[in-house]
Amino acid sequence: MSDEPTDTEPTHDEFTPDPDEVEYASTLRITSLPAERAQAAAIERAERWEQGEEVPHVVNFEDRVRLRQLLTDRRMELLEAVMQHPPESIRALADRLDRDVHDVHDDLYLLAEYEIVHFEADGRAKRPYVPYDTVRIEVEFGLPRGAGSESTASA
Repeated sequence: MSDEPTDTEPTHDEFTPDPDEVEYASTLRITSLPAERAQAAAIERAERWEQGEEVPHVVNFEDRVRLRQLLTDRRMELLEAVMQHPPESIRALADRLDRDVHDVHDDLYLLAEYEIVHFEADGRAKRPYVPYDTVRIEVEFGLPRGAGSESTASA
């Protein structure tokens, strides 16, 4: 009996619904907020959604380092290329960008783990697509409410 896992690669078939069966928000927001703020924002979006408003899909990273690790320049270039001209396959995208097909595959599947990129099966090929019109990346900086500059000025 082998100790190697039987699944060498996630298929995402069970995670990626048919694009014609799902109504996606027009905007994906990728944020970096502390857990408490992200949870409050999620509750507020759920309330707005229950009232019939369109709300964005949000992927939040509590740690900005993880956000930067995911959204490298190469992956953002890849994301933009998929959004502007959806490719027929991963190989076609790699050829268009003059990148190694295995690297493009790995980057797309990593983005798919965060539901940023999705796949549509086309025979043996997987067609990557982004179901959003806009992807917005937001990182907030600032002082907590009530914190003023008077605590920093004295000398």
